[in-house]
Amino acid sequence: MDTINFSVIQEQWQRFEQKLFFGSSVPERTNGSEGVKKSRRLLSIDALRGFDMLLISGGALFIRLMEGKTEWGWIDWLAVQMTHPAWHGFTFYDFIFPLFLFIAGVSLPFSLNKGLSVGMSKSMLYRKGFRRMLILIGLGILYKNAPVSIFEPSQIRYVSVLGRIGIAVFITMILYLNFSRRSRLIWVGSILLLYYAALFLIPVPGYGAGDLSFEGNLVGWIDRQLLPGRLLQDTYDELGLITQFPALCLTMLGSFAGDILRSGRNEMKKLQLLFLAGVGCLGIGLLWSTHFPINKHLWSSSFILLTGGMAFLFMFAFYGIIDVLKYRKWAFFFQVIGLNSLTIYLGYRFIDFGQTSRLLFGGVYSIFPEPWHEVFQAFGAMMLVWLLLYFLYRKKIFVKV
Repeated sequence: MDTINFSVIQEQWQRFEQKLFFGSSVPERTNGSEGVKKSRRLLSIDALRGFDMLLISGGALFIRLMEGKTEWGWIDWLAVQMTHPAWHGFTFYDFIFPLFLFIAGVSLPFSLNKGLSVGMSKSMLYRKGFRRMLILIGLGILYKNAPVSIFEPSQIRYVSVLGRIGIAVFITMILYLNFSRRSRLIWVGSILLLYYAALFLIPVPGYGAGDLSFEGNLVGWIDRQLLPGRLLQDTYDELGLITQFPALCLTMLGSFAGDILRSGRNEMKKLQLLFLAGVGCLGIGLLWSTHFPINKHLWSSSFILLTGGMAFLFMFAFYGIIDVLKYRKWAFFFQVIGLNSLTIYLGYRFIDFGQTSRLLFGGVYSIFPEPWHEVFQAFGAMMLVWLLLYFLYRKKIFVKV
């Protein structure tokens, strides 16, 4: 009679949890006689996540502080790209959060299919996904409100970046496990079209239908009526209730990219599909923007397709360079960040890296003109962040929920 090797089962479970709540595929043990571990992890996914998190955790600030301090026009242009437009319009900084939602979707097909392959039921996956969503919502409330006014709930902002990620991943997981690829594509198209129709056809009291101004749009009116607590802009919150629907489409689009990457197709075919998907989404988004303006605050359907297309193209570039052409050494810098994205997102909120940078390096950069001090301080803070993450990487400490 065969015996059950509980240690192997435990190891498989731990690997699955790491994949489900942390990233893409992870190193797996082969069935060969030597028992050698062979990595199936796609470095490009971690590196792209790290690139995204670098901009969130100090990179964008460093670039913004460079504005006006050199005679190079391209640096000033790049600095402007690291700010959000007041309302309609688009800059590269608008792409940062959508890219993270997309990458979260890329990882899902790897983790979910692995879970199913080791015998996990859908109900088990649902429970873990639901728990993860609740934890992220809670962490998001803490991040946005610390110190939290627990005795004044009306002053708490309940929506957050982390909460949006948790909800988007959970809903995408449900759709992924129950609908075909074609059906999920119909879901994406339907959500974006219905959102478009709602904003143009449902009248807002005092403003009418189709008003996309800050004061008169349907999104803000619904938030004022239904969303408890504090709104980011008093009468409006860009992470509010109904913008969750178009936003989750980015995670669903990411799951299509994940399907492409984990498929049995050859590498050139995968690159071709990623590129065509990117160009297709980009083109439709730009065409749609002629009537439904690109607007991050509204998460307009044109904005979703524009950033979704860009995300496909960035995935195409990172996968092609890192995992196909095997130019990997440069990606290590980003990989270290991408492997502990939650750590640095929360750490940057609760640890004053800027002050630490000033204390450690202020005496070094004091010889430079004073306007440059904030630039060097920001650069030092960014390097301290990376060194912390590198220490965690060397110690194999990866924080996940």
